[in-house]
Amino acid sequence: MTRAYVLLTGDIGAEKDIIAQLRTIENVKEVHGTLGLYDIILKVEADTEDKINKTITSKIRSMNKVHSTITLMRVEGGEEISQGADKLMGSILGKNKAQAYVILHTDKGQEFFVLRNLMRIPEVKEGDVIFGHYDVIGKIEAENHKDLERIITKFVRNLQNVRTSMTLNVISEQD
Repeated sequence: MTRAYVLLTGDIGAEKDIIAQLRTIENVKEVHGTLGLYDIILKVEADTEDKINKTITSKIRSMNKVHSTITLMRVEGGEEISQGADKLMGSILGKNKAQAYVILHTDKGQEFFVLRNLMRIPEVKEGDVIFGHYDVIGKIEAENHKDLERIITKFVRNLQNVRTSMTLNVISEQD
């Protein structure tokens, strides 16, 4: 399965409308409003890269109220590192109320090393090595925002070979 993450900015106050429209698009698997540099993050999956490209260019980027997008394509080969069924249990049981995506710049050639270490943090539910403007993306879930902040500041930001990090907090009231 081919995967991409799209970081999107749009008209101020239009986030809920954009999110609702995005959820109707084939191949869009996850959509969240965020706090930070971008308004919305979405995950797009399809069986080919061409289908992802068509979804992003002809459907997402052409939407009214969308200003800009940054596409982060997953690098194939990290699937055995990036997900584990046991990591999904907190989500499934509804325990985790706070979510964020962290996007990391790594030292050159250390992307899979960083992903492997990121995935050892129990609250990191999924992650991928990506190409584009960033190197690694991870989805973090915690019981509350205080725990989320602690995980990011004490564990994620202290990973070896991470140069910079950006956190996009998911806004639950837009979901």
